Amino acid sequence: MNIIVLGGGLIGSPIAVDLSKDADIQVTVVDINEEILTKLKKIKGIETVRHDLSDTGRLKTLISDFDMVVSSVPGSMGYKILKTIIESEKNVVDIAFFPEDALELDFLAKQHSVTAVVDCGVAPGMSNMLTGYADHMLDETESALIYVGGLPEIRQWPYEYKAVFSPADVIQEYVRPAFYVENGKIVKSPALSEPEYIYFPGLGTLEAFNTDGLRSLIKTLDIPNMKEKTMRYPGHIDKIILLRESGFFSEEAVEVNRVKIKPLDVTSRLLFPKWKLEEGEVDITVMKIIVKGKKDGKTVSYTYDLLDKYDPVSKVHSMARTTGYTATMALRLLKTGLFKKKGIIPPELIGRHPECVSFVLKGLRERGVNYVENIREE
Repeated sequence: MNIIVLGGGLIGSPIAVDLSKDADIQVTVVDINEEILTKLKKIKGIETVRHDLSDTGRLKTLISDFDMVVSSVPGSMGYKILKTIIESEKNVVDIAFFPEDALELDFLAKQHSVTAVVDCGVAPGMSNMLTGYADHMLDETESALIYVGGLPEIRQWPYEYKAVFSPADVIQEYVRPAFYVENGKIVKSPALSEPEYIYFPGLGTLEAFNTDGLRSLIKTLDIPNMKEKTMRYPGHIDKIILLRESGFFSEEAVEVNRVKIKPLDVTSRLLFPKWKLEEGEVDITVMKIIVKGKKDGKTVSYTYDLLDKYDPVSKVHSMARTTGYTATMALRLLKTGLFKKKGIIPPELIGRHPECVSFVLKGLRERGVNYVENIREE
């Protein structure tokens, strides 16, 4: 099977490498960065193509000879590229965290008989799948709470934060309003709001805040109370709010020395060196999912815990592993024919099929990514 991976960055590259280990998969990676492609060319089972993916004019031709597509492009171009892939009648696994609503493409995907698994990372991604699974197992679900964070092991002043994503995509989490569900009603709240402290054994105290992480869960699951919070080391919220409220994240151009410039472009350029995870730098992914409801008349809670670290053997960062390997297992799920439903498929819809969830979790465990399940009657 021929797979094309669009974007060979810090997550796209591990996706390509993992897929290339399957004897029956040939991988081609498309990126504009020659340095990235040069590294990937050295790996058996991977071919490369240099192309600017922001130019979607050639994309249909580019992907025409491939069986399936993985989209790991920046969020700013994600929706447009996903639409093009669907119109090309290719099944796709997408990890681009774009602001548009992917469900708006559901009719188009069904029209072209395409399965498009979207938001297929760690969160959104596995957080959706496991929430959907717990909701499916319960007779009545009362609440779902998701906490997730990607952090450097070593805290370096001033931000004590590193990322495998582009700074512009991370900043969107701090700018985009957060939506959650409370008593059956959708509530709109500013990002970074409702801070709270949470202690994790072996990691310490983190601060959690509202972000727009529920996304499709609001529309696909009938749960009266749902919330997703991002976690960082304490003190991060105040620093980011200061930048945001001072206008550093604005996309409205300002004039400086007779030159029009977007503050966000400058901020992203300045933050990238400070936020970039360097090769060999240890990062941590931590997540807790708590879903409560009724089963056979009793109150039952499903809890899933993840604490993952950079792998010194494969030299793949934790956030890239937990995000990328979710995508590769979803692709293998489609490849085996275990999941065949057409349309836009947020991971929670896969969660309704226990055999599919087992398949994905087994594959993640084989790659060292372990979700610990705890089911408890209260």
